[in-house]
Amino acid sequence: MTEPKAVLYEQLARMAKALSAPARVEILDVLAQGPHTVDRLAERTSQSVANVSQHLKVLRGTRLVDATRRGTFIEYRLAHPGVGDVLVSLREVSERHLLELQAAREELTRGKDVERIGRRELMQRMRAGEVVLIDVRPPNEYAAAHLPGARSIPLQELSKRLAELPLSKEVVAYCRGPYCLLAVDAVQLLQRRGRRARHLPDGVLEWRSAGLRVEAGEGATA
Repeated sequence: MTEPKAVLYEQLARMAKALSAPARVEILDVLAQGPHTVDRLAERTSQSVANVSQHLKVLRGTRLVDATRRGTFIEYRLAHPGVGDVLVSLREVSERHLLELQAAREELTRGKDVERIGRRELMQRMRAGEVVLIDVRPPNEYAAAHLPGARSIPLQELSKRLAELPLSKEVVAYCRGPYCLLAVDAVQLLQRRGRRARHLPDGVLEWRSAGLRVEAGEGATA
């Protein structure tokens, strides 16, 4: 008979093994933005549908991902907000200890330096009505979850919708988190048009992990 303590560590190692494949970590990161079908996951992660299906099988086997049938399609989503917390903790610990990851992040953001704003200052300035917060992700991701008070202006629409942003207020842009460059591109575009703009490195995942409220569709969720 297997000792209970051995079973405990075996199951912890099982969970760690599920996170050991880079493709599966990326799939979880994408699902943190909202539900996706296999086809959309394959497109977002540049993998084949067959490979994504195999990775989803592993993730479902460890209860990290749930699936719901929508007509003829099956949508996948994170099984629990705690899965997102694991992703944030994994990234923060890895950035602290892995020089290779630090170097990769620097390479990713090379030539993309823009001024940032922290979540505390953002909340203070939003309460004072001094900034406009824009979510530059695709509309379906905004509908799944977004920061309170954010306006949905996808990056590809930003140039045509500048008139919606008051000239008297600074614009803060965010996207999918610190490894997403959509918001950085948005800030650079706004600055070229003479607007005051800053980048919020947080995405919905980081916001929720910090215990802050996010909104889904028209309603707020804790």
